[in-house]
Amino acid sequence: MCEIHRQSGFRRAIRPLALASGLFLALAGFAGAAMAQVVFHRGNDGDPETLDSHKTSTVSEAHLLRDLSEGLVIHHINGEVVPGVAESWTMAPDGKSYSFKLRANAKWSNGDPVTANDFVFSFRRMVNPETGAKYANILYPILNAEKINKASEGAKLEDLGVKAVDERTLEISLERPTPYFLELLTHQTGLPVHVPSVQKFGKDFVKSENWVSNGAYTLKEFVPNSHIRLEKNKAFHDAANVKIDTVIYYPTPDFSAAARRFQAGELQMTSDIPADQVQQLREKLGKEQVRISPYLGTYFLIINTAKKPFDDIRVRRALSLVIDREFIAEEIWGGTMLPAYGVIPPNIGNYGERAEADFKGASPLDREDEAKKLLAAAGFGPGVPLKVQLRYNTTDNNRRTVIAIAEQWKAIGVETSFINTDGKTHFALLRDGGDFDIARYGWIGDYSDPQNFLFLFQSDNTGFNSGKYNNPTFDALMKQGAEEVDIAKRAAILREADAILAADVPWIPVLYYSSKNLVSPKVQGFQQNLRGALPTRFMSLKP
Repeated sequence: MCEIHRQSGFRRAIRPLALASGLFLALAGFAGAAMAQVVFHRGNDGDPETLDSHKTSTVSEAHLLRDLSEGLVIHHINGEVVPGVAESWTMAPDGKSYSFKLRANAKWSNGDPVTANDFVFSFRRMVNPETGAKYANILYPILNAEKINKASEGAKLEDLGVKAVDERTLEISLERPTPYFLELLTHQTGLPVHVPSVQKFGKDFVKSENWVSNGAYTLKEFVPNSHIRLEKNKAFHDAANVKIDTVIYYPTPDFSAAARRFQAGELQMTSDIPADQVQQLREKLGKEQVRISPYLGTYFLIINTAKKPFDDIRVRRALSLVIDREFIAEEIWGGTMLPAYGVIPPNIGNYGERAEADFKGASPLDREDEAKKLLAAAGFGPGVPLKVQLRYNTTDNNRRTVIAIAEQWKAIGVETSFINTDGKTHFALLRDGGDFDIARYGWIGDYSDPQNFLFLFQSDNTGFNSGKYNNPTFDALMKQGAEEVDIAKRAAILREADAILAADVPWIPVLYYSSKNLVSPKVQGFQQNLRGALPTRFMSLKP
């Protein structure tokens, strides 16, 4: 998902520390008024643009939705796919359909039962083109989902391969066997919405006064740029094992300020760490509080391939050639990130060798020489500099990264200007097809499969192909891979598609992510995982 990620996939303006401290004291007073309340103070990358699970796309939103809603299956905090609303399921021998048995005690926070019809309504709403869900293509493995979402002639919502056999039995039919389907259902596209609330309030069903949850928590307060307060959902089927009563999320795009608030005891967990302070924080707090782990994500620069001169592969390759990824990983990110020469991160499932840029092993001087020759051939050089406008969402880590990249581009005569905005504005512009030259981006895997990274570059993926890359050969390989049921053959097909991206450079991969959190010793049950799934329900606080 879009990282805000850090992401996917929105940050608000930075607040003065004094204001944050005042807010903390006020909320602490609120918590003190209820002696039995256990209150967890969590930093989050930023405020959500929306909490409508069918319209969200970022990591900061995913953190909130894991607490507020529960799908058929979920990610445990150890990263494993475990039962959610569905207590059990079976897969047909041909791998093309699943039958889910829902829990008898699954309820909404207002006491309504969670039924199979809730999921039918929700899946249909997700793929309905009128919803405008940018993530709808995630569900294309479901029978007729793509036809419905693309408004193909004759496609009807009721033809979607999701059927309520009875109130507790849901059947999902697929276009073809999909090896990652269960993990796909952990994504927010698979979350149910409360049907009466949507029908009564329309888009306002997400407001705290209208919110009805089926997850471990319910939404009680959302103050933009300040905090989001969630309260334990007493109707939740596993409420007896939810140890934290209240969780308060604070938007913390300023990671340095978040680190100070953590050390002051105002935050008990952060969503990221300022890269230039990692060593200092480790020395001061120890590795038990400074937690760094592999993460299934890639940090990119999106190139607008539909815009001159960035439609020229020589220009794109030149810009990629001179980026010193090792320097950025070590010096800018304190060794907490890995240099990226390909689209797909390490540790991906259902795959083999990843495609990488052919210049990975070349010396910096040779790469610089080639880049200068490519720019010259494209018409740039002394007196005719390549001018690049580089957009990024405002964080300390991002600012330092793009400044370093601009300095490296300067060596080949590139003149770089910057536009930086809060994450909400930045990612909305990219998502909605706004104009740009090059833009910072991050993608965190929704499921551990190469398709979840490669699909970003399909020409018909208007929600995420912000650079408007269009390669018919690549598209044909992705379609072929989607239809291949043999895992090894499918991997080989996707590897061909991956190699095209490595050669075409539609986006520039810069780094592979790690997850980075500051975690108080009071927090029990915290476990980092490749997906970065950290539901509050699996954690507790020591007194």
